[in-house]
Amino acid sequence: MIIAHDLGTTGNKASLHHDDGRLVTSVTMPYPAHFAAGGIAEQDPADWWHAVIKATRELLARSAVAPEAVSGLVVSGQMMGAVLLDAHGEPVRPAIIWADTRSGAQTRALEQRLGASHAYHVLGHRLNPTYSVEKIMWVRDNEPDVWSRVRHFCVAKDYIVYRLTGRLATERSDASGTNAYDQLRGTWSEHVLGAAGLDAALFPEILESTTVAGTLEPAAAEALGLPASVRVVMGGGDGPLAAVGSGIVAPADGAYVCLGTSSWISFASDAPLHDERMRTFTFDNVVPGSFVPTATMQAGGASVQWIAEALSADPSNPDTAQLTADAGGDLDTEDLYFLPYLLGERAPLWDPNARGAFVGIGRHHTRAHLTRAVLEGIAFNLLTCIQAFRESGAAIDRIDAVGGGAQSDAWLGILADVWGVPVRRRTIVEEANSLGAAVTGAVGLGLADFSAARALSEVTAEFAPDAGRHDVYAKRHARFADAYTALAPWFAASPSADPETAEA
Repeated sequence: MIIAHDLGTTGNKASLHHDDGRLVTSVTMPYPAHFAAGGIAEQDPADWWHAVIKATRELLARSAVAPEAVSGLVVSGQMMGAVLLDAHGEPVRPAIIWADTRSGAQTRALEQRLGASHAYHVLGHRLNPTYSVEKIMWVRDNEPDVWSRVRHFCVAKDYIVYRLTGRLATERSDASGTNAYDQLRGTWSEHVLGAAGLDAALFPEILESTTVAGTLEPAAAEALGLPASVRVVMGGGDGPLAAVGSGIVAPADGAYVCLGTSSWISFASDAPLHDERMRTFTFDNVVPGSFVPTATMQAGGASVQWIAEALSADPSNPDTAQLTADAGGDLDTEDLYFLPYLLGERAPLWDPNARGAFVGIGRHHTRAHLTRAVLEGIAFNLLTCIQAFRESGAAIDRIDAVGGGAQSDAWLGILADVWGVPVRRRTIVEEANSLGAAVTGAVGLGLADFSAARALSEVTAEFAPDAGRHDVYAKRHARFADAYTALAPWFAASPSADPETAEA
């Protein structure tokens, strides 16, 4: 048996699998995140660890599987954050997670020293406040007392692997999401770290995603209720692992969309894919020698969660499923648009000052109209990303959907009509990340190869685009884009906007 943990933004999705990756049972342990004005987004690494402990014990209890039957453990995690540790491996401050956008000044400094285009071609990613290096620089420049104690950097899943095994390391998928990794050479970039003014000694060793990092430390084994002989496989970042969990391990497998808190379009490729306008980016894959071109928006499912909370009588228990169902079918928003930039935006805009907005509200608009506008706004934003991929030479003729939002017929129907391609739901929806981690763990333990992922889920529904609605949406997509263009100067002029970015 293999246990997989997926450290998301809202909780740890843990799952128990047979040695070939087949799912036995899963459980989610929620934990809080702190969001505040000024682009702040943080979490306590201790909450991740406690969630791993609770989820492991709950999986064993639910399945009645003997602890001795578990031979391996593997971790997936949110990417692009910054966990800063002291000489004893203890966090010196809360983790700065992917959604944090405070490091605008540090981003501008790197752009001036490296050149935006040059950095993009070295890193596979553009310079932006959402990445790890910029966040580390922000702590150094703004929290000198904290910085004086910093000796090591890692990301979320690396911290858990460290707590499990005592080994501080990362692997290629997460390394490629730090903005410190030379994607062509497969090493930390001395050039980038020099421009950032950071010591390479801060950064952990880079392993393959399938590497066995070690066995459980005695204290970790006791906390989890597992034998100390359990082997821990490094795993990877949630984006590349979601691709594996979706059965996409080679270019021929097509593209997928993950409709989670953040939402993204991605696929496997044999080489990094560079967009002339730097709208998209490329991670190293957990499959050795492979890459995953990706376009991630900040607030996909987060926008749906927000509107559901805002429109529900009990925001702590929103009826998201009913609200999205009511927004489906042939409902026409009648020129109402939603800009889904609640946390600033990564792909395709790369604008930390962007904010959410309803544009075109009339007295006749209802709760259903507002919800549909949110669903359409996310679809429009991701359509721009799909167009960027196609302009770079990628062929995208169907898209498989995973993540919590993939449970909604209404939303998948809207996505198909907006994008003009079939959208398919797979049997694995919320467990795609942890399933991808389990397959990676099985490969690392010598129990399977990555091709096994294709057989672990199947298509359960397909939503074909309506040609007439797609033609209408093509025109509305242009108006959606125009709305952001018109409001961008207003966003930049906000008192809370990053002055460095606003001036640019």
